[in-house]
Amino acid sequence: MKRLVLLGGGHAHVKVLADLAARPLSGWEVHLVSPYRRQIYSGMLPGWIAGHYPISSCAIALDAFTARAGVTFHETSGFELDPMRNELHCTDGSMLDFDLLSIDTGPLTAVEALPGCAQHALPIRPIEVFIAQWPGLRQRIGDHRGVFDLVILGAGAAGAELAFAIQHQAATHAGSQLRVTLVGAEALPMPGLPLALRRRAMALLQERGMPWQGPRRATRIGASMIEFESGPSLPYNACLVVTGAAAPLWAAASGLATDERGFIRVGPTLQSVSHPHILAAGDVAAHHQARPKSGVYAVKAGPILANNLRALCMGNAPGNWTPQQRALYLISTGDQHALAAWGSWSWRGHWVWRWKDRIDRGFMRKLGTSA
Repeated sequence: MKRLVLLGGGHAHVKVLADLAARPLSGWEVHLVSPYRRQIYSGMLPGWIAGHYPISSCAIALDAFTARAGVTFHETSGFELDPMRNELHCTDGSMLDFDLLSIDTGPLTAVEALPGCAQHALPIRPIEVFIAQWPGLRQRIGDHRGVFDLVILGAGAAGAELAFAIQHQAATHAGSQLRVTLVGAEALPMPGLPLALRRRAMALLQERGMPWQGPRRATRIGASMIEFESGPSLPYNACLVVTGAAAPLWAAASGLATDERGFIRVGPTLQSVSHPHILAAGDVAAHHQARPKSGVYAVKAGPILANNLRALCMGNAPGNWTPQQRALYLISTGDQHALAAWGSWSWRGHWVWRWKDRIDRGFMRKLGTSA
C-alpha cells in the first residue's frame, strides 16, 4: 500500500483531513505528523487573549480529526527530509517513508537575525508555546508593583491585534498597571493596509494610552532593554515578538527548491518546482505568484491541496490554483470592535467585530471538531 504523509497540522491540512473524513482514499495509508494534538485557529487567538473565547473554542482537535478520517497521527516534528530517498526523519527518532508528501507546517517567528531575541523575548510562534507561557506572563503583570512595561515588537496586523487584545484584557482587571508599547518599522502600524485604516489604528493606540514607537528597527534585545538602529534604547519588563515569518531551516537543507528566504517554492498545483511528489501550502510555501504570509491564503489553499493530493494519489492530473489578488483582513481591537480591509477599502466598528466573530465561529463549526 502506498503512503501519503501530511507534515504539519496547519489550516490547509485541516481541510485535507476534512476531505479524507468525507471521502476515504482507497489504496493509500495516510499519516499526519504534528508536534501538537490540536491546531489553534490563529484568527481567534486574540479573542481568547481578550477574554471573549475559551481556548477550546479556538482549537481543532487534530487527534480526533485524524481518527475520524482514518489517518494515523504522530505527535512529533519533522526535522530532516530526504526527498530523493523519500524519507522524513522526526524528532522522536522515528522515520517515515512516503510516496507523496504534503507540507503545511506554518511559519516560525523570525528571531535568529535579532541578537538576544531567543534568550530574552517571547515569540508569538509556535502558538502553543506562547499559550503555555501566557498565564505566567499574566501573573507577572498582576504581581508587579507599579507600571509593567510590555513591549510588542512588530506592528503588522498580527502585532497590532495582539497589542489591543492584551490591553483590553488588562483593562478589565482592576488594579492592573500595564503599559503596552507597540514598536514598528514604519511611521504607522499595520503596513500594507489602507492608509485610512492605519491612521485609525494609530488613533486607537492614542485613545487607549498605548505608546507607539515607529519607525524604529531593533538591533538587539537585552535582558531589560531593546536597542535600535537610532535613538534611545527602550526599557521593558517583558517583550513579545510578532515580526515577519521565517522558514524552517530543514526545508532548504533538504535540497528542495526554496526562495531567498528559505520558503518552499511551489507551482500553480502546489507541487514543489524541484520535487513534484512533494507539495506545500500555507506560510511555508513560496507561491508562483508572491502573496503575503497570511492564514487567509492557507485556508484558501486547503480545497485545492485536498483535490490535488487526491488526484495525484489516483494517477490524475492536479489542477492549478492562483491565490486571489485581494484578501479580506479582519483585525479585532480588543473590545468587540474591529477593523476591516479589502484592497483599498476599509471599515471599522462593532458590526465589523460581529462579522469577524460570525466568520470565525462558522469556520470552526464547519470543521465539526474542537479540542
